[in-house]
Amino acid sequence: MKIGRRSFLSFVIGGAAGTAISPLPWKLTDDSSIWSQNWPWTPVPPDGEYSQVNSICTLCPGGCGITVRKVDNRAVKIEGMKGHPVNDGGICVMGLSGLQLLYGPTRVKTPLKRVGKRGEGKWEKISWNEAISEVTEKLAEIRAQGEPHTVGSIVNSDRGTVPNLFRRFLTAYGSPNYMTMPSMQDSYNMTMQLMQGVTAQVGFDAENADYILSFGSGIIDGWGSPVRMFKANSAWKVDGKKVVQIEPRLSNTAAKSDEWIPIKPGTEAALALGIANVVIMESLYDKENIDSQFGFDAFKELVLNGYSVEKVSNITGIKSATIVSLAKNFAQASNPLAICGKGQGSTPGSLNEFVAVHALNALVGNINKNGGVWALSDTDYIKWPEFDLDSIAENGMQKERIDGAGSEYPHAKSLLNRLPEVINSGDGFLEAIFVADANPLYSMPDSKAIKEAFDSIPFIVSFSSYMDETASNADLILPNHVYLERYEDVPTPVGLQKNIIGLAKPVVKPQFNTKNVGDSLILIAKALGGSVANAFPWDSYDACLEETLGSKWDLLEENRFWSDSNSKVVTGEFNFYPDAMKSLTNFSPVSIEGSTISFPLVLIPYDSIRLANGYIGNPPFVIKTVEDTVLKGKTACVEINPKSAKEFGLTEGRSAILHTPRGKAKVKIHLYEGIMPGLVALARGLGHTAYDKYLTDKGCNLNELIGMTEDPVSGLDAAWGIRARLTKV
Repeated sequence: MKIGRRSFLSFVIGGAAGTAISPLPWKLTDDSSIWSQNWPWTPVPPDGEYSQVNSICTLCPGGCGITVRKVDNRAVKIEGMKGHPVNDGGICVMGLSGLQLLYGPTRVKTPLKRVGKRGEGKWEKISWNEAISEVTEKLAEIRAQGEPHTVGSIVNSDRGTVPNLFRRFLTAYGSPNYMTMPSMQDSYNMTMQLMQGVTAQVGFDAENADYILSFGSGIIDGWGSPVRMFKANSAWKVDGKKVVQIEPRLSNTAAKSDEWIPIKPGTEAALALGIANVVIMESLYDKENIDSQFGFDAFKELVLNGYSVEKVSNITGIKSATIVSLAKNFAQASNPLAICGKGQGSTPGSLNEFVAVHALNALVGNINKNGGVWALSDTDYIKWPEFDLDSIAENGMQKERIDGAGSEYPHAKSLLNRLPEVINSGDGFLEAIFVADANPLYSMPDSKAIKEAFDSIPFIVSFSSYMDETASNADLILPNHVYLERYEDVPTPVGLQKNIIGLAKPVVKPQFNTKNVGDSLILIAKALGGSVANAFPWDSYDACLEETLGSKWDLLEENRFWSDSNSKVVTGEFNFYPDAMKSLTNFSPVSIEGSTISFPLVLIPYDSIRLANGYIGNPPFVIKTVEDTVLKGKTACVEINPKSAKEFGLTEGRSAILHTPRGKAKVKIHLYEGIMPGLVALARGLGHTAYDKYLTDKGCNLNELIGMTEDPVSGLDAAWGIRARLTKV
């Protein structure tokens, strides 16, 4: 059998990907847990009574069920919870390593007040009473000045009781500036609103799809619920279902797919419309039902006149015959499914790409169908009593949001990506900000600009469990319990096609002098008094949670999850041609920063299941699994095609400086046939300046090298890369 270069690369990289999701790393981790008992901070449990406690993992948006093995009151092992509807006994390397986050040295053990300059690491231990007083005195002062709208918050998500407590607190206080960390969910939610006219969560019936067309989604690199996608991918192989990965780099996902199609980065929307062109031209769609749908005539005119196969081939770099083949195979499959959201989906991306891909799904009739895309009503269980606003809060809530969401961009709920420019340009300011379950100073693109913006905010309060980059630059830290020490609801995980609610519960007592962030917020509200206190009638967060979950509480306490077998599907008239589609009349990729003369290469990011790049940093066990082609010693490796490397005189393993318009970093060269010429790729999740010696100063933070590009339609960050150059050291 003849094996071409691309097939050989897929075989080699696919083998590595298979190892990443096989039992081998878990065995190695078990082995390492034995010798690592000698680490000074790793507790050695005594002999004692053995027990198991079920809970939910909240280390990523996956929402997996976990079973924690205990000896007396010491947790000693984490496994996947059998029977859980998301992961059914499976677990990823991060979830497996959760005990290092519970017992490790990165924990913030008590409330801390900054006594030196920000970032110096000089802290004073204070009591919880002192910490709550510090916050309330500052907030009361701001409110007395009639400026409650100058307070903001950043949380990881807008779903669940804790995020909604923050939203409720800001509303009662008088600020509209409730902000969340961006992700592909923002773009998908906006797409549902624009194209289906509904407020809904997107779900993908991956298990029942038989032809999966992935526009750069890292199916086994951490996209959606990682363990669920691992299992779905394995089932596709067993059942002979086809997976096509479209992206400029041969990722683990691409290597494990049936077909990898390299594409010029930023042109995915054009390809989706080119595929639509073939489907329409060949009448491979349900004409009887689709021809009459709203906006279809305009959509048809757009794709037939502007996205011929030849034109799309020139735009994307994909052969015309390949585009035609993709279109026919996709349209003729029984249950085709097109997905997008690059890598792990932690960045929003261009809205044009999302609407184009969603239109492709609608064209083949797989909206709210088995194996297709579902629009789900959210689990509407948070029904708290209404509360009255005082005059200060009413005036504050009438102010425009600092990020422009809801006004400049009416469909956007939060535009955190706009915050640094607004503050640094002097067009807006904040007097105080709360940060919970988020690390924007590390995980937001253009992190230097984020830090500059934060430096101008007089009062920063972090609720972090760990001494991360944002906590390190705060004025006060009110540490949260870690996820194994607290109750917390976990709404339907991203991408799941049916509604569930998970309930995380404490598996051990709090190890240190920490509080559930919900309790901290309730205490602050009560200390402020008046209408703010009246909005928080609960004595504790646990009481709030039990009351909120109501009749579901007993079942959740017993099973750890509640599942709606008849999840409500949100329907609406499908619009093939929303306003967002009009910008595709003359296609051009989202522009990225930098000139071709000064920066002849293009830097693109990539994600790995072995590298956390959000609020949580890699524990020691996980960082040990990172390949030496990603991190060599303490230096990050960049991937570059051998042809491009030869052009610039670069060789394997050579040190170089990677320059972009936003910064520079020392790297090592890794020659890689699996990346298109003219590109360099760098992993997200390295370059921490906080946490511990196992993670700090390893590699470089891609977010210091890449900027943001504001999507003209959504206001979200649409950057997919940045221009770059490499110079030899």
